[in-house]
Amino acid sequence: MGCDIYVRVEISPENLFAALSNRTRLRCLMLLMHHDELCVCELTHAVNMAQPHISRHLAQLRDLELVTDRRDGLWIYYKISPSIQSWIKAVLQATAKGIEHQPQFESDLAALAQMPNRPGLQRCAN
Repeated sequence: MGCDIYVRVEISPENLFAALSNRTRLRCLMLLMHHDELCVCELTHAVNMAQPHISRHLAQLRDLELVTDRRDGLWIYYKISPSIQSWIKAVLQATAKGIEHQPQFESDLAALAQMPNRPGLQRCAN
């Protein structure tokens, strides 16, 4: 009837740790912990995987309400959901801090930093 009511889904510990146990989802979440928002193309470049593969994992994270997305023209941007429970935010922050110097995660951040023609940078140049 034109009035949508948002009901926040509580994420269970089992669902959170199942999401984190997948390497691709973990890498995407850790990149999102270091950046306010990233486009699918940025995540694809950083983890060096095909866009459909990344998009499938991002959809799973969105379905759990760990991330939110928004469309801006051709780009779809993801960010950590601002409405996640505080214990989940603490787990993600501790994980990001604990693995920030591991080679895979340093490599992902470096690849992202070296990506040419990042959509966010183009938008800022306008």
